[in-house]
Amino acid sequence: MSLLSIKGLCLSIHGTEILKDVFFDIAPGEICGVIGESGSGKSLTAFSVMQLLPRGAETSGEIRLSGLDVLAARESELCRMRGSDLGMVFQEPMTALNPVQTIGAQVAETILIHQDVSKAEAMARAAETLERCELPNDRFPLGRYPHELSGGQRQRVVIAMAIALQPKLLIADEPTTALDVTTQAEILRLLKRLVDEDDMGLMLISHDLAVVTDLADHIVIMKDGEVVETGEAATLHKSMQHPYTKALFEASGHQPDRTATRIEAPLLSVEGVIRDYALPRTSLLGPPGHFRAVDAVSFDIRRGECLGLVGESGCGKSTLTRAILGLDPIQGGRITLDGRDIHSDAEVRQKMQVVFQDPFGSFNPRHRVARLVGEPFYRLGRSATEAEIDDALVSVGLTPSDKYKYIHEFSGGQRQRIAIARALIIKPELIILDEAVSALDVSIRAQILDLLVDLSVDHGLTYLFITHDLTVVRTIADRILVMQNGRIIERGDTETLFDAPTQPYTRRLLDAAPRLPHV
Repeated sequence: MSLLSIKGLCLSIHGTEILKDVFFDIAPGEICGVIGESGSGKSLTAFSVMQLLPRGAETSGEIRLSGLDVLAARESELCRMRGSDLGMVFQEPMTALNPVQTIGAQVAETILIHQDVSKAEAMARAAETLERCELPNDRFPLGRYPHELSGGQRQRVVIAMAIALQPKLLIADEPTTALDVTTQAEILRLLKRLVDEDDMGLMLISHDLAVVTDLADHIVIMKDGEVVETGEAATLHKSMQHPYTKALFEASGHQPDRTATRIEAPLLSVEGVIRDYALPRTSLLGPPGHFRAVDAVSFDIRRGECLGLVGESGCGKSTLTRAILGLDPIQGGRITLDGRDIHSDAEVRQKMQVVFQDPFGSFNPRHRVARLVGEPFYRLGRSATEAEIDDALVSVGLTPSDKYKYIHEFSGGQRQRIAIARALIIKPELIILDEAVSALDVSIRAQILDLLVDLSVDHGLTYLFITHDLTVVRTIADRILVMQNGRIIERGDTETLFDAPTQPYTRRLLDAAPRLPHV
């Protein structure tokens, strides 16, 4: 018997067709992975089930949840359904949580809205639910606020809100995007345990086949608002028929051609770098404390190579990046580029650029692409010429006419290309890529990785590739550094490190990384 049954679902918004004849079923205790790239209709299918659609939306077909005809239900019935029969875990926990409410109050709110209980009872049940989600009250009091938690802990709070009433169906929309591999594995194990304990159905939405394949019972592949293929998760890689499914599998394991010849001379040298943060005094007369975020880190990056830096959130990767860019002072050691100290020679920092994780968040949406791409020239005291902007855009596969557009007119992959064009325009020698492909679809990620390799060959670029995704770093990095608690605990050539890691922490990272079955 199906818990959720979707048949012939069609959706249009203001007359534009979005979903076309979508169909699949989910049984109690079953995990269904819904896979597809951005714009494939995954999230709008979920919102159709919840009937949380934008103005101008029109739906047809059939959605039945525990016997309720969702498309024909009254709003009062839908309100009872949401929370009690159906829970939702959103992609970005910080936007799903209220920053001025405690985590206990936010979980209890779900219970208070749907059930006639006292606030004290709701808070007690909230504590039980948070403990089920691995946030025990003795370590994570109900009075904590979202900003006091890590990304994985915040995602657990969102999951607790969704399961507080033990719904029959849970929808998880990209619940592990941007989490490091070990936290991602923990969240996936938590979802699996909750499904088993409550005999709950789970619709797991993702753009990453590797994340879903090990967890799901069956998989639904979506493209351009349609279901193009379905199959058992364990055997889909053998039975797949649709070209799009085959392309997703191929892109997930894509290996760029890294055959460029390098010069062995070091470009960047990091020698014994220490970065401390001041902590509040524990007493009025006591000495000030400090937290050591980067602890005596040393390494070189050779010209023309790509050095991978991996580690979990909070290990010190971003702090080290800011020190290398000259944005933060250091309390010990030395960082040189071409033999020049980057903290005493501001001019040498012009040879470095950075590409951030979220291209949309790193651009001013009110400016056109021409101004955004030309921004690095402002600190050189001049504006970029049209020819320089055109060359930068063409080098990343865009057209000169794109300079007249705004950033919201581009897809995620195109925005990342624009971010790379901005980094290239002053012809730097070193580009730091800070989680630059972690939120991209697998096919777009493959394109960006190919682009980075081509640019390295064409322009003689050197990369510091910072990521938590070991699958990606293996495809592009020549050497890898593993960072834990502010220290480099392991280093080596990529294949050597993957085949024979020496540190337990490195082995734990490798074991947590999702893998596709051999196609």
